[in-house]
Amino acid sequence: MTFNIKSFLIHYDALPLGSFEGFCEGLRYGVTRTESPDGKRGWLYAEELGGADHISLNLYRLESGVRLKPCEMPEQKVIDFVLGLKVQDT
Repeated sequence: MTFNIKSFLIHYDALPLGSFEGFCEGLRYGVTRTESPDGKRGWLYAEELGGADHISLNLYRLESGVRLKPCEMPEQKVIDFVLGLKVQDT
């Protein structure tokens, strides 16, 4: 990976589990983040509320390192989204 995985994981892990709303680049998203019971696999899906954009990724924490697997979109798009996402205060 050509990005700072530690910084990415800090942002990713700070996101709440379950469903929540947030903002990225001025757009509002409905987001769901889940993890496997052992914490080795994570999933994030986001839909722009009132728009057509979406984000989907799988995250694997393997003995060989972390693997980020975007779902049918560029890796940079999901990196930028996670790093820029601000959770809406409830």
